[in-house]
Amino acid sequence: MLLKSTTRHIQIYTAEIKNDELVDNDQVLTIDVDPDNEFNWSEAALKKVYQKFDELVEAANGEDLTEYNMRRIGSDLEHFVRSLLQAGEISYNLNSRVLNYSMGLPRVPGQ
Repeated sequence: MLLKSTTRHIQIYTAEIKNDELVDNDQVLTIDVDPDNEFNWSEAALKKVYQKFDELVEAANGEDLTEYNMRRIGSDLEHFVRSLLQAGEISYNLNSRVLNYSMGLPRVPGQ
């Protein structure tokens, strides 16, 4: 059975990607970062998110794979994304179809 955890910017599934589709696999967690393209991402920032994901999954190793445990990982990653935004490592994508500033108002230089 496919389990998933969805936050505003992080989606986690018990699935793997095959032929551009999610295929149920309770031995694999797959992450989708910022599916609405709300942020501008550098490769380095994305790599940090994937590394943090790997750390959180490793820390949860041995625990039951439940929606609750997946939500904890997703919530921790959501906070991590906020820290990247606050540190200036990512920025809002002002061309995004959604401009709700869910992580706080954007910084304006010189103000």
